[in-house]
Amino acid sequence: MQLHNRVDRKILKQQIQESTEKRITLSFYQYAHIGNPTLFRDHLYLQWSELGALGRVYVANEGINAQINVPKDYFEQFQEQLATITFLENVRLNIAIDDDHKSFYKLKIQVKNKIVADGLNDASFDVTNKGIHLKADDFNALTDDPDTVVVDMRNHYESEVGHFGNAILPDVDSFRESLPKVENMLKEHREKNIVMYCTGGIRCEKASAYFKHKGFDHVYQLEGGIINYARQVQEKGLPNKFKGKNFVFDERLGERISDEVISHCHQCGAPCDTHTNCQNEACHLLFIQCERCAERYNGCCTPDCQEFIQLPEEEQKALRKLKQQKRNIFRKGRSEHLKHRLQQ
Repeated sequence: MQLHNRVDRKILKQQIQESTEKRITLSFYQYAHIGNPTLFRDHLYLQWSELGALGRVYVANEGINAQINVPKDYFEQFQEQLATITFLENVRLNIAIDDDHKSFYKLKIQVKNKIVADGLNDASFDVTNKGIHLKADDFNALTDDPDTVVVDMRNHYESEVGHFGNAILPDVDSFRESLPKVENMLKEHREKNIVMYCTGGIRCEKASAYFKHKGFDHVYQLEGGIINYARQVQEKGLPNKFKGKNFVFDERLGERISDEVISHCHQCGAPCDTHTNCQNEACHLLFIQCERCAERYNGCCTPDCQEFIQLPEEEQKALRKLKQQKRNIFRKGRSEHLKHRLQQ
């Protein structure tokens, strides 16, 4: 039985873009001991593909990290299936608040060494001794305390388009890189309340335990991350302390949390918080681009990439195989070609 998608991704993407089917985008994670991640992965793929679920899922011995969308008509059945898995019976589902129903176009479930790449030796500290979870109202109250330090545990390209006011924003490319940097930044605040947040909460689960191990006594984490916070604020009519967009790792690339636009187009400097990937697949750089620049450069990051995508498809494929055609995907807005970004 086929347990992998074999349809060309361009076809899948076009099908989703043209579809009118209502889908619910959600994310969830759970740390749990999984004895045979490969078997568990195959079980999930069989169940979820039958429901038409799409998304990106990581499974490891330490648990599961899932970002998916499910057809609205099958969402109840999806929840029932989760409930049959003991450690997922009451798992919190972070449901998107700004959903265009086109967040994913294929189902990809991978077995990994870890569900989040953190570079930590989990055997060296108690990963279950986590920070205290805060709901939105408690988060708002505690972050009003002058003896509280708020820390964004996300990457630079995430916090650039949206973050909580007065938060420490580490200039990092990865979660692995952020841990030692944040530890150094917090040295002078050891006696204060340390409140961490991330997109959906998973990074803070590990980070809060790590910082408690490092001697920080008053460690807290935003329960369910920005996604859950935004939903609670909306449902309870609470003050929204988040400014801008919440970057998300799917086709949407962002959820609008407040009307404020706090970032700028990486090409012209106009106010903008719309992330995109360069249309040149040999580059695929993630960067911020306004509508005017998107039209001017055909969705590309440079005139060179703009010229490249005008070539015949077969010629593009041949050139992408050459060594000098490096994919720029991991540079995420730091390319030397983005003139305005370098001036900031």
